[in-house]
Amino acid sequence: MTSSKRELVDLSHVVREGMTTYPGLPGPVIEDHMSRADSRDRYSPGTEFQIGRITLVANTGTYADVPFHRFDGGADLSEVPLSRFVDLEGVAVSVPAGSPSGIGPEVFEGLEVTDRAVLVHTGWDRRWATPSYGDADHPFLTAAAVEWLVARRPALVGIDSVNIDDMADLERPAHTGLLAAGIPVVEHMTGLEQVAGRRFRFHAAPIPVAGMGTFPVRAYALVDGQG
Repeated sequence: MTSSKRELVDLSHVVREGMTTYPGLPGPVIEDHMSRADSRDRYSPGTEFQIGRITLVANTGTYADVPFHRFDGGADLSEVPLSRFVDLEGVAVSVPAGSPSGIGPEVFEGLEVTDRAVLVHTGWDRRWATPSYGDADHPFLTAAAVEWLVARRPALVGIDSVNIDDMADLERPAHTGLLAAGIPVVEHMTGLEQVAGRRFRFHAAPIPVAGMGTFPVRAYALVDGQG
């Protein structure tokens, strides 16, 4: 007799003091607001707490972009429904080794993507926390790939690269096309090889901050399996 099991797969980078996510943006500052030592004067003997403080730009670690990130008047983090980030049926596609940096629509051919979280596994996350993570030859979605996706209305699109756009293209067609269509983007993912070709449910919720269009997420998958 077999029983159904689900594997929990973390798809997020750890946020660490001073780390680089996107070249040129400052790393987070992680510190005490109230240290354990300071708290001892406030509580009974043997009782202590730590209250932390973090200062970071929104584009830190694994994060979600929503329309406000690109468009004045677009939906911000508080306005995009939670249903666009959690309990989504997922599909992850692996880009073949040796492929051009620009990922075209052919990589998605034959996939059902409508209303699903579409995750693009390139393997670029292996360079995370190294100087080459921000190299100009990073993988990205071409305008044609974005057009193909937008026409089929995925719930969300994610990638394990430094940018879903070609950093040299200042028009940013991937962000522009996807966010104009109300499709959130999750960048700087990791571990997508663990879900490529498998059935899974995807979750990656940012906190609902009014007036912001980007925020870190804890992205993860619940992968179906038999055991």
